[in-house]
Amino acid sequence: MERRKITVQTFLNMKGREKIAMLTAYDYPSALLVDAAGVDGILVGDSLGMVVLGYENTLKVTLADMLIHVAAVARARPKALLVADMPFMTYETGPRDALRAAAKLVRAGAEAVKPEGGQEIFDVVERLVKAGIPVMGHIGLNPQRVLALGGFKLVGKTEEQAKKIEEDARALQEAGAFALVIESVPAGVAKRVTESVKIPTICIGGGPHCDGQILVLHDVLGLSQRPPSFAKRYADIASAIRDAVGRYVDEVKRGVFPSPEYYKE
Repeated sequence: MERRKITVQTFLNMKGREKIAMLTAYDYPSALLVDAAGVDGILVGDSLGMVVLGYENTLKVTLADMLIHVAAVARARPKALLVADMPFMTYETGPRDALRAAAKLVRAGAEAVKPEGGQEIFDVVERLVKAGIPVMGHIGLNPQRVLALGGFKLVGKTEEQAKKIEEDARALQEAGAFALVIESVPAGVAKRVTESVKIPTICIGGGPHCDGQILVLHDVLGLSQRPPSFAKRYADIASAIRDAVGRYVDEVKRGVFPSPEYYKE
């Protein structure tokens, strides 16, 4: 039986019924693989700045970067919902700039966009939704604010911070967001948020109580240099790559490759 196409409405219907599994992907072959494995959502995250482009954080990722990678993933024609991060300074300056950037991401193949922030971007989310662009929210730790936060760290440890996260969640729901990513918060806080909103919540470093989970593909495959403590490695692809390339180099040096079966006049 052919796999169904996952839509925004699918996500909404999964709340409280079925856990949502999301992963990042940044290129065509990766998108083909994760989609074939059955993920519900693919995020073309600005995390590509760190795991693909080698930056220290996500702040140097541009809209042009995102458009290239979104288009590459979209060419895989995934059944999973394709969500694109809105990079730093494409929405903080207001709804008009946000709408212009989001439209470009949608034209590149995104089926939803994800800005970071809570109550302070209410008008941005509302404007995008009114224009027909689905929005996935992102609360808790906002990596694009790493300079102000002083690093990537757990947030929501105090009751005041926890209440702020809950208020952000309700504000984004009111603005029209169809789902929320909750990053790096105590599990109890993620549970409170999940129970207080009608839209699905998707955790990354927020414990088991959300409606779904998301991880960075490179962390899952063992390709990341410094994976976060909450990420689980499901394979050691880095070792497999080093071994394969090492054997290739050795065979070239010894004149073993190409052998007759690989080389014909």
